[in-house]
Amino acid sequence: MKKLILIILCFVSTTTLFAQKFASVDTEYILSNMPEYKQAQKELDDMAVQWQKEVEAKFQIVDRLYKAFQAESVLLPEELKTKKENEIIAAEKEAKDMQKQRFGNTGDLSKKRSELVKPIQDKVYNAIEKIAQEKNYSMIFDKSSGATILYVDAKTDVSDLVLAELGYKISGQKGSR
Repeated sequence: MKKLILIILCFVSTTTLFAQKFASVDTEYILSNMPEYKQAQKELDDMAVQWQKEVEAKFQIVDRLYKAFQAESVLLPEELKTKKENEIIAAEKEAKDMQKQRFGNTGDLSKKRSELVKPIQDKVYNAIEKIAQEKNYSMIFDKSSGATILYVDAKTDVSDLVLAELGYKISGQKGSR
C-alpha cells in the first residue's frame, strides 16, 4: 500500500514538474496603446499618401500622352507615330518603376516601415520575452497574428503586463473590454 501511494505521489509530482505554462498576447492591442507606434504609423500613412500622389501624377502624364497620340495619330507619319508610341511606353515604364520603387516589396515604404516600426516591435518582443521568463511561460501565443487559436482564456492574456513592462498606463484592463 505504501509503495502504491509512493508511486502515485511520484507520478503526480512528475507530471506537475513537466507541466508547461502557456499565455497569450494581442500585439495589435499592445501596439494600439503605444503612442510612438501611432506616430510611426501616421508618418508612414502620410508618406504613402504623398508618394501615391507622385505616382498618380506620372500615370496622368501617360494618360495625357496617350489621349494626345490618339487624337493626332491619323495625321502623323509612321515614323512620328513610332516615336510618340515609344515616348508613351517610356513614360508608362517610368510610372510603373516609380510605383514599384515606392510601394514594392522592397520599396521605400517597406524600408521606412522597417526603420520606424521594427524598433517598436523589438521593444514589445523583448518585454514579452522578459515576462515569459519571469512568469515561467514556455510559450506565449499572439492572438492577432492570424494563427488559428480557437479559444483563449482571458486569464492567460498577458497583454496588459507587456504594456506595463513597456511603461504604459492603460485606462481599463483588456480583459474587461
